[in-house]
Amino acid sequence: MRALVVYCHPCPESFNGSVLATTVETLKSAGHEVRVSDLYAEGFDPVMSAEERRGYHTPESNVTPVAKHVDDIRWCEMIVFVYPTWWFGLPAMLKGWFDRVWVPHVTFEMPTAEQGMKPKMQHIGRIAIVTTCGATWWISKLIGEPGRKTILRGMRALCAPRCKTLYLAHYKMDSSTEQTRSNYLAKIRQRLAAF
Repeated sequence: MRALVVYCHPCPESFNGSVLATTVETLKSAGHEVRVSDLYAEGFDPVMSAEERRGYHTPESNVTPVAKHVDDIRWCEMIVFVYPTWWFGLPAMLKGWFDRVWVPHVTFEMPTAEQGMKPKMQHIGRIAIVTTCGATWWISKLIGEPGRKTILRGMRALCAPRCKTLYLAHYKMDSSTEQTRSNYLAKIRQRLAAF
């Protein structure tokens, strides 16, 4: 399976760097063809310009500013997001990636008076999130995990009808220990290999 890993963290030496390495290693060991899009390392600009917004609904030209990223999402059959959960949601850069890359006429057809939005990413049959959260499981659930909902509900609606999902979170990251981090990496290996 063709797997795209979208990674979003500014510090390569962080624990999220280890999470990325474990994710990629596990996917490759399972026989998947893997591409990694490291948004910070690539210098991805999450800010949509006024000119880009004005052309957002224009087929083909709306792809031009983010052509490499659109090529990646057209290529993949599985997409895995590796990121830290900040303020209970997606890092701003990752949210900007969605704003700029998941454009109309590529990922969905705009709704009309006669018909609702039509999903166009039917080739994506699996979506996984591998994240770290400073908050506890309970507080994360209480807030509602908006980042999880954006991807596993919002983005999933544009993918294959029976798209499978996986959510792996290391809660209480701010008070984590070497043991809890090691356990989380083992969990990634086990669950992602089976996914």
